[in-house]
Amino acid sequence: MKIIILGAGQVGGSLAEHLASEANDITVVDTDGERLRDLGDRLDIRTVQGRGSLPTVLRQAGADDADMLVAVTNSDETNMVACQVAHTLFHTPTKIARVREAAYLTRSELFDNEAIPVDVLISPEQVVTNYIKRLIQHPGALQVIDFAEGKAQLVAVKAYYGGPLVGQQLRQLREHMPNVETRVAAIFRRDRPILPQGDTVIEADDEVFFIAAKANIRAVMSEMRRLDESYKRIVIAGGGQIGERLAEAIESRYQVKIIEMNPARCRHLSDTLDSTVVLQGSASDRDLLMEENIADADIFLALTNDDEANIMSSLLAKRLGAKKVMTIINNPAYVDLIQGGDIDIAISPQLATIGTLLAHVRRGDIVSVHSLRRGAAEAIEAIAHGDAKSSKVIGKAIENIGLPPGTTIGAIIRDEEVIIAHDDTVIEAGDHVILFLVDKKHIRDVEKLFHVGLSFF
Repeated sequence: MKIIILGAGQVGGSLAEHLASEANDITVVDTDGERLRDLGDRLDIRTVQGRGSLPTVLRQAGADDADMLVAVTNSDETNMVACQVAHTLFHTPTKIARVREAAYLTRSELFDNEAIPVDVLISPEQVVTNYIKRLIQHPGALQVIDFAEGKAQLVAVKAYYGGPLVGQQLRQLREHMPNVETRVAAIFRRDRPILPQGDTVIEADDEVFFIAAKANIRAVMSEMRRLDESYKRIVIAGGGQIGERLAEAIESRYQVKIIEMNPARCRHLSDTLDSTVVLQGSASDRDLLMEENIADADIFLALTNDDEANIMSSLLAKRLGAKKVMTIINNPAYVDLIQGGDIDIAISPQLATIGTLLAHVRRGDIVSVHSLRRGAAEAIEAIAHGDAKSSKVIGKAIENIGLPPGTTIGAIIRDEEVIIAHDDTVIEAGDHVILFLVDKKHIRDVEKLFHVGLSFF
């Protein structure tokens, strides 16, 4: 696939890295020559220096025969104009734009071929807000991913000493919970992935990824670790777009406080939010945190744009007694360094956004793609189309499907039913199939499995 990416920042650069390793023809456009040189040295891609919204620059990047334009510069306006130019002058089939400003996103009539021709809108702030909201709803989870509009969920938890299943084989999960269907999809032990088998023994400190119907998630979590109590008191450091959206989404169910430095922004938050308490000041101010009883907080969320400020305020909040701290980290190199110590969960906006982008770039009918454990593995939701003649999967039992190495099928969602996959489970047309890959180089092979042969048409 020939793809032009506008913007060589963290999202554009990470996306180029993912796609270049999958035999795509990638061109990255940016005004910053140094960033482009760095990317060009590391990856097998073309680079073009210039403003991505200009017709001459897009032509130079190969827009005449590009299959897709992904506009992820820091400017909403540049991204939207680039899509317009690509549509009008080059008839680019698929145009994806990152748009952050809520004033644009709330006007859906803006984005169609008669107005601004954007096929897929990506809002990183909304993606991250939804991600954090799911973590808040599942106390103790390290990652929570929805499939088939939330009918099934994949949850990561750390197995603790004393958990009912720790030290036991996975096949005993069924004996512990005879009425709950679940499957362990992946285990990470000392940073290495393990493909779970029936005789795999769960050890303390393993990161265990399991899939189940949404209603059964809490019961399965209780097998791995002592359940955390539901959260009540939440402190948010940073009243930017993510902080505001999150407070708006959760303030009806939780006691929420926001700490924000900017006086004008504080006034805006006070006017916009209903029951959230808005405090002006620094989240690294020890006296302010103690005055606001940080020791009583169930979660402290550091959501500013400054990684160092987020890390320092999180460490201080934890030291002063906050039960759990979650921190946004924009630099992916920091994420693995800090998660799991004093900081319970490090959230990478880039990884969350890239999962959304990748779903629209994959071939075959891929609904969603999610990075597990900061990119170490992937979970994919694909829809089986066609019939037994035109499809490589329909009408076959899972044990007879030639899955690529390191790939497993965890669950199937059929209409409203969540079916945990077994060797003899047969895939039907229209099934949402949840697959796990511990080796991302086989993604192309998974996509080919879900291609529909010509006989279907």
